[in-house]
Amino acid sequence: MHPVSAQKNKTKAKALDGLTRKGGAALLIAIAAPLAGGLLLVWQAWTLADVLGRAIEMGEPAAALVPPVALILGLLLMRALLGALGEQAGLIGAEAIKSHLRRGLMVQLLARSPRATDTAPSGIAAAAIVDQVDALEGYFARYLPAAMQAALLPLIFGAIILPLDWVAGVLFLVTAPLIPVFMALVGWGAQLATDRQARALSHLSGRFADRLRGLLTLKLFGREAAETAGIIDASEALRLRTLKVLRIAFLSSAVLEFFAALGVAGIALYVGLTFIDYLQLRSSPLTLQLGMFLLLMAPEVYNPLRLFASHYHDRDTARSAMLEIERQLGNPAAEASPLDDIAPRPGPALALRLTGVTLRTPDRMASVALDLSLDVPAGQTIALLGPSGSGKSTLLEAIVGLREHTGEILLDGRPLGQWPEAELRARSFLLTQKPRIIHASLAHNIAMASPGATRQAIESAAERALVTDFALGLPEGLDTLVGEDGIGLSGGQAQRVALARLFLRDPGLILLDEPTAHLDANMEQEIATNLLAYAKGRTMVIATHSEALAARMEKAYRLTGGDLFATPLPRTKRGVA
Repeated sequence: MHPVSAQKNKTKAKALDGLTRKGGAALLIAIAAPLAGGLLLVWQAWTLADVLGRAIEMGEPAAALVPPVALILGLLLMRALLGALGEQAGLIGAEAIKSHLRRGLMVQLLARSPRATDTAPSGIAAAAIVDQVDALEGYFARYLPAAMQAALLPLIFGAIILPLDWVAGVLFLVTAPLIPVFMALVGWGAQLATDRQARALSHLSGRFADRLRGLLTLKLFGREAAETAGIIDASEALRLRTLKVLRIAFLSSAVLEFFAALGVAGIALYVGLTFIDYLQLRSSPLTLQLGMFLLLMAPEVYNPLRLFASHYHDRDTARSAMLEIERQLGNPAAEASPLDDIAPRPGPALALRLTGVTLRTPDRMASVALDLSLDVPAGQTIALLGPSGSGKSTLLEAIVGLREHTGEILLDGRPLGQWPEAELRARSFLLTQKPRIIHASLAHNIAMASPGATRQAIESAAERALVTDFALGLPEGLDTLVGEDGIGLSGGQAQRVALARLFLRDPGLILLDEPTAHLDANMEQEIATNLLAYAKGRTMVIATHSEALAARMEKAYRLTGGDLFATPLPRTKRGVA
């Protein structure tokens, strides 16, 4: 195997081993129950062989055989119960692991900047969190218990049989290990094919989800036929790769069945030749009970290996899924910080200073703003004016670390890069022009800013953001459901719902991007009054086109010019400096 591939396999194995601990007691039961069932199997086979020997060889009456027959039935029932318990526990443990992994991946995904260039497209990220994590179930629920059975039960069976008949014991102990060796040889090719199949599945899922979201745009530009053809091609590629994986899986099963059949045939041949006195390798005669016991145990010795082979593909699938998750979302074993950045964290107003800040487009091919300098003392309210495309929104995002920049941004005298992510999010509030509204009630959307907020606090926030003004006319008031991305609300209503989140926070720095867009003059002034009252003792920066709103701030600045630099807004009759 190539050294790089071997290293990747070791890394994926460590990641899977780390997740195994999250299965808890359920996974331990899933592993222990089949082992206990295997020990009961030996007891059952010996009892059955004893019954046959006493009935056939010794001619005992049926009445005398009732107790051992009842014992056999009891052992069968206990083994069935242990099998069901192990299977159910495996599913419970696998679900616990998948839930833990999904939470961790979501935390990692949400902790990233939405502007990060290495963030996976939403469709591919969803496919990794849903489909690839689901692919791990077989590994924990079936492969791990089967691997433990394959590793221990044949040795236990061989150790029990060896003192009874050394020929059969040696035959079991020699032939059984050959099966995993040949399976491993086949498995190397299976792993490579499974990696490619997982990548194709992720590509198809992500492509389909992203095209579905942009279906309207594709229709408008007449690209729906081309994209449909592309998805059909991706589906065909996935089909071919899946069939290749299945061919290898069938090959590994055939290898196992071949060697298992040879082992069972060898035991049957040995017992038969010994009974007819054609082969004499024992120092004492072979009794019917012992011969039947060997024949009954012969397929059972190889059965754990057969079970292991049937689930061997689950291991390759899980490793490929882990590789795809890591490729798209980063190391899943990394401990992500908890989602505490949404929790309000009281603190004083934050002073803001920009020195020589330059902002560029994400592809870094064009400048948005050059050499900006700005000094906002703690507790001051300012407005940023300028035409669309002048860089106001980009500047607000850069202040809280959502845009790359050159130059220096200081918050409270501390460089932006030295602020822990959770603390920065807790001490600041950013309202964008297109706030996120989810499919939930108005109250639930507002409470996203502080999940532990009381109903009274939510209603107070709604009133200060003038959400109550239109919510009263809705069928269920604040409990009225709205659609994803604010379907059912106007642009101004959605903006006010998002603005209400501010009043559930306690930030030292408030950044608002067009908070009064789509509002009439009277409503704009009422919102401005509420904002200024709330902003006392806090620093607030508002990007706006509204001269009237800017006039209410303590200072205002305009971003103008080809190179985009900040200049103070001239004093007006409203007292803006």
